[in-house]
Amino acid sequence: MTANLTVLPATPSDGDTIGQIHAASWRAAYADFFSPDFFAQALRRRRHRWQAVLTEQPRNTCLLAAAHGRPLAFSYFGPSSPEPGTVEILGFYGHPDGWGTGVARALMASTLTAIGERGARHIHLWTLRDTPRARRFYAKHGFTESGVVRDFDYGDGNPLPQVEYALTVA
Repeated sequence: MTANLTVLPATPSDGDTIGQIHAASWRAAYADFFSPDFFAQALRRRRHRWQAVLTEQPRNTCLLAAAHGRPLAFSYFGPSSPEPGTVEILGFYGHPDGWGTGVARALMASTLTAIGERGARHIHLWTLRDTPRARRFYAKHGFTESGVVRDFDYGDGNPLPQVEYALTVA
């Protein structure tokens, strides 16, 4: 990392910061996918859930990345229940203020290193099919489409197609 970019493990005390990043990222990237009422509820849930998630999920890891001391991105990953020996990146979000700064690139490098240090060699994640920015980012970091697509209901009764990306590390 450069002196201006840092990536550290998150703790439950970072929950509010992570929630703010998550909500801001969702607001910028996903508003068009949901009705306004449901979207407002979804943003509130994402803003306020992270302290509990970080406290109650000790098998998972959350990394928090900052640029010039300001937290701007986080990754959240853990063992993949459908695929033993595989790690799933459950969330990878960046505040729009950090887009283009390199903070997400530094976070992905740290995430892949942390996963590799666990001995895992297979990584997968899901992203919405209609999010070209996210899909380009994952491809740039070596992930490829696995060919699996699923419909995922975020809670509003209108499932959206998600594409699985996978990476095998040396």
